[in-house]
Amino acid sequence: MPLQKKLNLLHVFCIATGAMISSGLFILPGIAHARVGPAVVVSYLLAGILALPGMLSLAEMTTAMPKAGGDCFAIVRSLGPAVGTVAGLLSWFALAMKSAFALIGISTFSVLLIDVNPHIIAVVFCLLFLALNLLGVREAGRIQVIFVLVLLAIMGLYLVYGLPSVKMQNLVPFAPFGLGPVLGTAGFVFVAYTGLLKIASVAEEVKKPGKTIPLGMILSLSVVSLLYTLMVLVTSGVLQDETLNNTLTPISDGALVIMGPWGQIALSVAAVLAFLTTANAGIMTSARSLVPLSRDNLFPTIFGRVHRRFGTPWNALLLTGALVLASQFLRLGILIEAASMV
Repeated sequence: MPLQKKLNLLHVFCIATGAMISSGLFILPGIAHARVGPAVVVSYLLAGILALPGMLSLAEMTTAMPKAGGDCFAIVRSLGPAVGTVAGLLSWFALAMKSAFALIGISTFSVLLIDVNPHIIAVVFCLLFLALNLLGVREAGRIQVIFVLVLLAIMGLYLVYGLPSVKMQNLVPFAPFGLGPVLGTAGFVFVAYTGLLKIASVAEEVKKPGKTIPLGMILSLSVVSLLYTLMVLVTSGVLQDETLNNTLTPISDGALVIMGPWGQIALSVAAVLAFLTTANAGIMTSARSLVPLSRDNLFPTIFGRVHRRFGTPWNALLLTGALVLASQFLRLGILIEAASMV
């Protein structure tokens, strides 16, 4: 039974955008700034440009073969079942680990707002997203749209208040360590854009994929690249070097300077929303990586079955949810190493 086509352009845009905006913006800028200084703005812009060829290649592939699992489906047919099986399992594991890491990010920022055990927060959100994805891709997509639109609105507010507050003296010297580290740091922050490629996994459920997927990916990469560049510029321009270089919450710290305590709360909420969208998109797309393997008898066929009422790969989602839940109880270092290894 094929998966149902229920996703439109707004869904594609929000899935890709939500999958990109997370730790790459709300945690990474301070670490990257310590490497290159204010020129980190250029590094983020270059990383967005470097993501363009991969986006175009994936858009071509998914429009030619708009099937669940996207890249896995294509690899099986181009390089053979052995390579395709390895690629599919690695893609499933990598996306599941990214969701697990996003859930940890949610719990980390949530404890700044409410006094609750972070493991409880992570498990509750994991079960919530699993339930939404089991009920249907449209339902999960609607939640994704709401979260992403609110997130973009808060990020826009940060820019409206922040751009007039930029102090040019904080941007001088612009590249204190030279051009080389700027290029190297572009590779370091490239991970901030990798969520864009997740959309390939749900290609089978997109209406008019030949038009919708390329347009959605182009819009998503353009918007996110612009927002990343401007938000990092604002943050570099309002925080002193010694403050920015030693923080893991750079955007929230910048909001405190620009808008006061209410701004810090708003951007902390935005960080939680960003991790929520990444976790939801990760669970949604990672489960689809198992579907083509099951259909080709390269993985137990039970994981390729689609629920007759809800039109979702229930068994694949349940297995993915179990993996994400189990990952919450690993040491953070082990989780990061496992995801990075893949």
